[in-house]
Amino acid sequence: MVTTRTLDVPGAHLSYETRGSGPVLVLTGAPMNAAHFAPLADALPDEYTVVTHDPRGISGSTLDDPTQDSTPELRADDIAAILDDIGADSADVFGSSGGAVTGLALVARHPARVRTPVAHEPPVLEVLPDAAERRAEMDDIVETFHREGLGPAFGKFMTVSGMEPAAGPPPGEPSAQDQADGARFLAHELRGTAGYLPDIKALTAARPRVLIAIGTTSGPLLTHRTSTALAAQLGTHPVEFPGGHGGFMEAPGEFAGVFRKVLAG
Repeated sequence: MVTTRTLDVPGAHLSYETRGSGPVLVLTGAPMNAAHFAPLADALPDEYTVVTHDPRGISGSTLDDPTQDSTPELRADDIAAILDDIGADSADVFGSSGGAVTGLALVARHPARVRTPVAHEPPVLEVLPDAAERRAEMDDIVETFHREGLGPAFGKFMTVSGMEPAAGPPPGEPSAQDQADGARFLAHELRGTAGYLPDIKALTAARPRVLIAIGTTSGPLLTHRTSTALAAQLGTHPVEFPGGHGGFMEAPGEFAGVFRKVLAG
């Protein structure tokens, strides 16, 4: 059974879900909402109390000030608040993409709240030797959004990220909520997430260690580069998970199987 709750935090009203029982496991994305993690969550609730949520400003998590930027630090504090709300001292945390950056910030800001942190393809551009060039690309995407709108900006984002349009017939028109979430991401989240500088000292001090994860088919992606570079700075090697950047949606059962092994050590 899935239980949906709303939690008031400074500046926002968070929508989150719990399912299953056992040790707490948080699945988090940015800008991906709870629905994106539902297939993986449904594959895990026999072993865990799985928490999924809409990040602040996305879908069901509303803001007092819609112009407020979303930062990894704010989102990390939100997860800590959710853990407080369910009475959990700590949790295993799986973050993907922007959610992986949230997880890195959570380890740095609230290390005692995280048991095993898994960061799946964090787009931390600042760890790259060509960070200035990559930063300029992100600035251009945001400026394109403000100048030309969501479609052209998102097209540039996909190209810069190394992603290709899905094969097959074109998808239907995005919903009003999808468009709102996309606009929110480009205007108020992309820069803060991609520009986050990981606290290497805090991350290397974490016990158990932070696990950096990459998809087996993510080689062409910018997040493969950032993940590999971050793992090297942490003195570790990335752990491979099935599929690509969205492997937890593509093959949730297989992904869950690898995830269980990773958490078991």
